[in-house]
Amino acid sequence: MANESPSKPMYERIFEALRQQIESKHYQVGDRVPSEKELGDEYNVSRITSKKALELLANEGYIVRQPGRGSFVAEPSKPGAAAGSGVSNFQRGRNTSGKLLIGLIITDFGDSYGTGLVYGMEEASRNADSYLVVRRTFGIPALEEQAIKGLLELGVDGLIIFPAQGEFFNAEILKLVIERFPFVLVDRHLKGISAGSISTDNVAAAKAGAEYLFGLGHHQIGFLTQPPADTTAIEERIEGFIQAHAEHGIPVDRELWMENITATLPSAYTDENKAKDIEKIKEHLLKYPQITALFAVEYNIARLAVSAVRELNLNVPDDISVICFDCPDTNGIYQLTHLRQNQEEMGRMAFEHVLKLKEGDAVPGKIQLEASLIIGESTGPARKK
Repeated sequence: MANESPSKPMYERIFEALRQQIESKHYQVGDRVPSEKELGDEYNVSRITSKKALELLANEGYIVRQPGRGSFVAEPSKPGAAAGSGVSNFQRGRNTSGKLLIGLIITDFGDSYGTGLVYGMEEASRNADSYLVVRRTFGIPALEEQAIKGLLELGVDGLIIFPAQGEFFNAEILKLVIERFPFVLVDRHLKGISAGSISTDNVAAAKAGAEYLFGLGHHQIGFLTQPPADTTAIEERIEGFIQAHAEHGIPVDRELWMENITATLPSAYTDENKAKDIEKIKEHLLKYPQITALFAVEYNIARLAVSAVRELNLNVPDDISVICFDCPDTNGIYQLTHLRQNQEEMGRMAFEHVLKLKEGDAVPGKIQLEASLIIGESTGPARKK
């Protein structure tokens, strides 16, 4: 550090010092590197500065970061390859079938979202003369860990993971990254780790949905979501919704938002919980009668919103418009206005990328696919006040 230019930012100097220690094998693969606090104390800098240095290391693929556990040295990867590529030394079962087996770990799937993903993956597996093995986790991290371990014991050649919702990713995913086991994330990415992901461009999609509502005269829009809890897909939809307001000069009124819808989470989808959330939405609409539209981050939340509006003897869309992400094909029956994700393409690409990683080929670190705005029967011009 003594020979460093004093004009160089401290976070960059710390980054370069740690990088040199990793490259010289002072820190070995899997070793924990100093925390933000430890680096702050060592270099007499703020945690913001030390955090930025660690983020640079993670972005360059030198470390993987796991909130609540620390930062660990990653296995070196090929330039341009996402972490997880290459031949793995991971301890796992032996696949003696002669066919490639790819494991899919998914929270759950249904008509509105998930089935299309599985369809795309299964088609890709058929074209590659290989097989897809599926395990659901219902959004429970412990079941996700069990699924990873179980599929590895089965001898799968790669994994596709739809991560459980929540703030922290589990230790088994961290091991996959460190050991460079071929895997790809779908629907969302995980902060602090260098792993390939394929998802929707949620920011652009949410902007398009909000702008469509603006065009109908809606400015007082309620935003309905489960607690974001560091789930990147939801955070990006919130970001897109806010960006649309900013770009059109429309103030964001977060009092109109509800971020406590929990009945649609995979582990809580019961009639009792749905009834409770419908009551919460009804109370919210009565408290804020100026709301003319509701933007739901997913289809099942939109269904709760439609039920709440109707139970208040109001009409969708004459009194309140409703828009959401995804909607099942209803064969001409009532369909919600929605942002349709390209699930089949997402699933196909995820499967093909895992096969490439299995062969040691490089794949892009992050791919985002465009969503389509589908106009249904749940949106119309804003009511006059």
